Amino acid sequence: MDNGQDMGVRVVRAGFIPLVDASVLIAAAEFGFAAREGIQLELVKDVSWANIRDRLAFRQFDAAHMLAPMPVASALGLGSNPSAVITPFTLGRGGNAITLSVKLYRRMQALTGLAGNEDALANAEALKRVIDDMKERGEPLPVLGTTYPFSSHNYELRYWLAAGGIHPDRDVKLVVVPPPMTSDALSAGAIDGFCVGAPWNMVAVAREVGRIVAVKEDIWPSSPEKVIGVRPEWADANPETLARLIVALDRAAAWCDVPDNRRVLAEILAEPRYIDAPVDILHRVLMGRFTTDPDGHERTVSDYFTFHRDGANFPWVSQAQWIFSQMVRWGQVDHSPDKQARVATAFRPDLYRHALGPRAGIPVADVRVEGGQRQDGFIDGAVFDPQDIPAYVKGFDVHNLENPAATRDEA
Repeated sequence: MDNGQDMGVRVVRAGFIPLVDASVLIAAAEFGFAAREGIQLELVKDVSWANIRDRLAFRQFDAAHMLAPMPVASALGLGSNPSAVITPFTLGRGGNAITLSVKLYRRMQALTGLAGNEDALANAEALKRVIDDMKERGEPLPVLGTTYPFSSHNYELRYWLAAGGIHPDRDVKLVVVPPPMTSDALSAGAIDGFCVGAPWNMVAVAREVGRIVAVKEDIWPSSPEKVIGVRPEWADANPETLARLIVALDRAAAWCDVPDNRRVLAEILAEPRYIDAPVDILHRVLMGRFTTDPDGHERTVSDYFTFHRDGANFPWVSQAQWIFSQMVRWGQVDHSPDKQARVATAFRPDLYRHALGPRAGIPVADVRVEGGQRQDGFIDGAVFDPQDIPAYVKGFDVHNLENPAATRDEA
């Protein structure tokens, strides 16, 4: 057992999904950051978030690359295997995008006159007009894919749709598609769009089957994306190993944020054992430069990936509470003070502070108002105060409070 004393090299087995937002974990293993902290970091590639969750629960993994909402869902007992998970470290911000089929986007252009350079909200409003037209004609509604019911992708896609006046449980059909399969599903016509992490949106564009209509920063720039998940009992039994892992990840995250390092990072990510995607696409994604459609429209998002700066790794309890608010909004769970208190245990800033010690830039608070600053604004201008989640949720025109059982997801 790890009792906090130096016991030499510690082996930490960690699972990950082939996405660019696993970069910090991969860099920690590949570029010596873990080794310098006395950790032998063994990475295991997997294909689905349900597998990641289950293999962590069944002790095949010590730690895992996880969706930020997964520890929140576990604290609430949601899902088919709600084993306890906590996160002491966020792997960064950014990286997601919403992509629609070229066919659906062309219909949006034909009906609304989109020129191709509109913002995310205008694209959502254009989709609303197409959906209204489809309803009038009696056509099947669009099928949109997300990666997991308890995912930032699900909540971001829903938030974007609702901002445009589209009810995600009535006006479209949402299905789960594993990230590496999204562009294939779009090409085959099995889905009409998806929200997923990089590089799979860009792969769909490169294959000339997709059109990117929004990125994560358009919806909420400070939204947490992926986290490191560990079992609470493993954290309690291995405090020194966990602290060393956090230090290694912190240093790897700082390295990943240096633009000059991103070419070599892309080369590592491109290998079959990691993401298995073209180096040039991965490098462009890491630099926030990508083509949004087959017509060649370009977009640069300077903060498309933020791995370390501006407190990107701090596990804000208020962000866990925002995730909870979206679960309430879409009927996955009812609100109660007890549930809100349980959610507060999922993100562990105390473990983050313990590992890194006193350092400039580490927040002293665990909770803040989210979206209250211009650079942190939500797409619809809303502001989230975790002190009154019921009022926040009821303030939206589009929600599923009247029929919560309709969207209780299992995964």
